[in-house]
Amino acid sequence: MSGRVLVGVKRVIDYAVKIRVKPDHTGVVTDGVKHSMNPFCEIAVEEAVKLKEKKLIKEVVAVSCGPQQVQETIRTALAMGADRGIHVEVSGKDYETLGPLQVSKILAALAKKEQADLIILGKQAIDDDCNQTGQMTAALLDWPQGTFASEVTLDADKLKVVREIDGGLETIKIKLPAVVTADLRLNTPRYATLPNIMKAKKKKIANVKPADLGVDVSSRLEVLKVDEPPQRQAGVKVETVDDLVGKLKEAGRI
Repeated sequence: MSGRVLVGVKRVIDYAVKIRVKPDHTGVVTDGVKHSMNPFCEIAVEEAVKLKEKKLIKEVVAVSCGPQQVQETIRTALAMGADRGIHVEVSGKDYETLGPLQVSKILAALAKKEQADLIILGKQAIDDDCNQTGQMTAALLDWPQGTFASEVTLDADKLKVVREIDGGLETIKIKLPAVVTADLRLNTPRYATLPNIMKAKKKKIANVKPADLGVDVSSRLEVLKVDEPPQRQAGVKVETVDDLVGKLKEAGRI
């Protein structure tokens, strides 16, 4: 085994920013808007770094797809403890239409090129909420997968994953190489300290293009229109149960 882990890190609009739809309804406003690492990707980076600190793996490689700005996201992962980064350059229209399938093809190609034993991703991104990239990557590689992980235990070439499911928790054992997607309760990501931020500036980030990996990033999907959700109507306070029943009858609910 190479002892190498690939971690996907996505640059998204910061969770605290109010999303605004473009006037032409082609997407959301991103210019001049604060961006940060997807929170679930932060959890994935933390888990990979913890495995390295336990000396269970040898190297953590942070991967991000997008324009030049995603290097900031990779630097954040490096400051958290990743060893090096890979920036897959995708820009313009290709970046606007970049979806889980295209990213999965890129990650699968990189996993083969880097001879990775494990891929750790966030279970979903907070911008598109797709929850597809991990599953698709595992399918393309024909690797076992442990999704929605709330606990990960690595023992030699075997991985025990506690998964969050609708009915509670499910524990599975899978063999490496494998794909894991991180759920919210897997860990609490560390803050990057100033010394580590400075060290991260010296760590290497390799630049590659999808074509170098033999990946076509053209999308098969077309976004027709993006709309804001309808405004929620103000509620009404009632004094008694009879008033509530009367209001529901007026509204035709009962």
